[in-house]
Parts: sequence; structure tokens; C-alpha cells
Amino acid sequence: MTRTRKPVGRIAFVGAGPGDPGLLTRRAHDALVDADQVIYDRGVPESLLAVVRAEARDDAEFTPAEGAPGDVAKVLISAARSGLNAVHLVAGDPFGHDSVVKEVQAVARTAAHFEVVPGVGQAEGVATYAGVPLPGVRTAADVEDVSVLDFEALAAAVGRGSLALAVDAGDLAAVRDGLLAAGVDGTTGVGVTGDGTGETQYTTTSTVDSFVAAALGFTGRVVLTVGAGVGQRDKLSWWENRPLYGWKVLVPRTKEQAGAMSARLRAYGAIPCEVPTIAVEPPRTPAQMERAVKGLVDGRYAWVIFTSVNAVRAVWEKFAEHGLDARHFGGVKIACIGEATADAVRAFGIQPELIPAGEQSSEGLLAEFSPHDEILDPVGRVLLPRADIATETLAAGLTERGWEVDDVTAYRTVRAAPPPAEIRDAIKSGGFDAVLFTSSSTVRNLVGIAGKPHARTVVAVIGPKTAETATEFGLRVDVQPPHASVPDLVEALAAYAVELREKLAAMPAKQRRGSKVQGPTALRFR
Repeated sequence: MTRTRKPVGRIAFVGAGPGDPGLLTRRAHDALVDADQVIYDRGVPESLLAVVRAEARDDAEFTPAEGAPGDVAKVLISAARSGLNAVHLVAGDPFGHDSVVKEVQAVARTAAHFEVVPGVGQAEGVATYAGVPLPGVRTAADVEDVSVLDFEALAAAVGRGSLALAVDAGDLAAVRDGLLAAGVDGTTGVGVTGDGTGETQYTTTSTVDSFVAAALGFTGRVVLTVGAGVGQRDKLSWWENRPLYGWKVLVPRTKEQAGAMSARLRAYGAIPCEVPTIAVEPPRTPAQMERAVKGLVDGRYAWVIFTSVNAVRAVWEKFAEHGLDARHFGGVKIACIGEATADAVRAFGIQPELIPAGEQSSEGLLAEFSPHDEILDPVGRVLLPRADIATETLAAGLTERGWEVDDVTAYRTVRAAPPPAEIRDAIKSGGFDAVLFTSSSTVRNLVGIAGKPHARTVVAVIGPKTAETATEFGLRVDVQPPHASVPDLVEALAAYAVELREKLAAMPAKQRRGSKVQGPTALRFR
């Protein structure tokens, strides 16, 4: 009789780093993606857990770590014996926690396969994000129990170089008393950082004598940096000095499109809030698109002009329904209204023939589109797959140039449901520092479902048509990039924030207090 061999599970103790999901190592990522069960410490930020959950297997189970080290080890060992891959996700580095070391020791006494995946230590990682170098002889530690600290050794470390400690905010007074008792000069520079590597990281600098009072209001785990490196924060602080750091930015787009913009905003330090204002749906009657696809295959068209990523997606979805692919575009030229749309076409293995070099709009495309020539262009018909509410500018301009235009509804845009009440209130009361509009419909729909943004909210628009619509709705347009694309729009908003900061820095203190400029940039100077 042949016995079925029971699968063997694995255990991984994974360091999450100080909190920024981008600091997870590749090995940590692989272990988490392959996990059947993830036990996480309460010190792991919810923002990091959200990213991990999004990339994990659909059936992966996430539970908080409960009980003593031995209890956690039993859960991990039981999962492995059942053939599951189990992960204990901990803040910082696994061996920075005495409790985790005990768990590893308990697992090592069994036959279970296990590994320990290092993570960036909380103290060192946050010090770097706070712009505090730890040169020379340095000490960095993630401290769970302040009572066991050797303050004499810490004082010696401060004298030789720099010190970074991750501790609970409630233990700051004990750390101050211990350092002073060990002989550390009370005027030595100290930095205290809360929400280290997070969206709202904040660092206050003071001295050993005064850092407890300076950190009043900090909660949870904080990182304390002590020594000469604290004085270099003015020049080296980069995380908190990004152009849009702390800005709450409203992103009213379709749910599918908001992600790319939010990622760019986060890179500049902003806190994006995605509010779907448009839902994309198929046309009510598919007959037009069916005829258009057949015409593409039969050589009916000389050009296909795509004016949006949604149009590209709609055509390719229809191609897929009929078992067609990029080869059936042979002989048809493709024009795109902008780079984002062109990238969507390239993703299907096709290089567009025409993208406006200047203004990326209907007018910009028409300026570069050649008139129809019966000799050079034996086929004189253009396919224009678009939204049901698109303007007639492009179709009319092509007709004037002698082309026959099949203006086909490829998809419909409908207004999304209103956002939650707290979002609507924030929009109207100035709770957002900026809003980014990427089309006229996002303006109309946001105002329709949530109301007009407050006058102090910075309004950024992607192009002239969107700017016209915003103005029609009584909004002041503050930012418009030279080229109509999402990357350029975010870049333009970041540049605007830098200009605000420079203007405020040049103002006398009294003028700053009276300035109408709002948002985090202004608050830093008040």
C-alpha cells in the first residue's frame, strides 16, 4: 500500500522594518506572498499590513500575535505540521525582540523547517528617515524594556558618536533621567520621531534636558536620537522635507486609474485620498463597436485615434471577445492624444505612429494630423472610439481635413455614488490641501456627488479643457502643467508647493501669520 506523503510546511520569522512598506526586503516579500498564515505583532503599522494583505494569497489568514512566546511558537509549529507556510511578521528586525528570539529557540527544538528574514531595525531606519546620521562609533537598539538598559554604556556611546533608541513614548522620562544620571550633558542634542517612516512622521529636536516636554503628545513607539548627528537634520532631513509632505490630496478618478496617480503623490510625500467620481461601463448597445472591430479587420480604416486609456481598453476587450490580437491591426495607423494613452497601446505590443509633440489635447492632435490625400491615402476613413460624453472638437476637425470619421461609443462614463459623509464634509470645509482633476467629467461629477472644494484647497487641472470646466463651476485654477499627463500634473503640483514654501520663507514673520496660503507648507512657518 502506497502512503500519501503529508506536505511539509515552513516557518518564517520576517522583519517588517520600521514601517514603510517599501523597506520590506525581497526575501520578506516572497515569504509573505507564499504564506498560508500570517501572525503579526501589534507594532506592525496598519498601512504596511494593508499592502501585505493586498499582495498575499486570497486564502491567506491574518491574525494578531497573542500570548507568551511559547504560545505563538505553538501556533506556528502546528501550522507547519499541517503543511502550511506560516509567517510571524514583526516590526523592525526579528532578533531585535527578546520575545521573538525565544520563539525561534522553541521552534528550533522541533523538526520544523524555519528561517529568519532580517529587517531594517526601527531605530536605525527611522534615524535615517529623520535625517539624523549615526557616524563614528554608534549604538542603535529597539528597546522593549527600559529598565534593563545600561545607561552607563549608552552615555559612553553618546560621548564617542551617536545613539538611536526605539522606545515607548511613555518611557521617555525614564530614558532622560537615566542619561542625565549617567553623566550625559543636558545640552546634548536630541531628536524624537513619531510615526517613523510613515505618512505623518514628525520629528522634534531639543536637548537631553528638554526632550520629554518637546515630545508631549507623542504616543506609541518613538525613536530617540542623541548626539552630534541631530544637529545635521536641517541639511539631511529628506523624508519630512519632500515637496508635498503632509498634504492631503483628493484624487477624483475612476477606481482603476487612481492607483498610478496616488503612487506618484506618495513619492512626493502626499497623503492621497481616492474618491471614485466616474464609473466606466460598456455602451448600451454593442452594435457600433462590433461593426468597428469588423471594419478594423477588413481594412476599412486608415487610422484609429485613441483619446483615453479607457478607449484602448474597450477596443482590446472587444478584440479578446473575438479571439483577435495585435496582429489584426496590421496596416492601420494609430494616433494617441497623449503619452498615457500611448503607453496603454504599447502595452499591447504596438507602437503608435502619432502622438502630439506639443499640447496633448484634441487641438494638439489636430495641429499635427495631415489632411486626407486621395493619392497618398487610398483609405480615407478614421475610427474614433470614445466615451459617450466626449466633445465634438476632434471629429469636426478631422472632417474639415477631408477624413470620413466613424465616431463610435466605446464606453460610457457614469457618475459614481457619493463618498462617505466625512469625505464630503472634508471637501467642503477645506480638509484637503489640494485636488487633482484629470478631465472635465471629474470636475462635474465631484461637484455633483460631493460639492465644491473649499476656496483654500489648491486646484490642479490636467489641461485647458479641464481648466475651463473648473472655472465654469467657480473654482480657482492654481496649477496646470505644460503637458497633459498624470506625471506632469503631479510634478506641477510639487513645484507649486516648493514655490509656496520659498515665498513663505521669504516673508517676515508677521506677514506669514496673515498670509492666505494654507496647508502644511504654510503651517511649517507659523
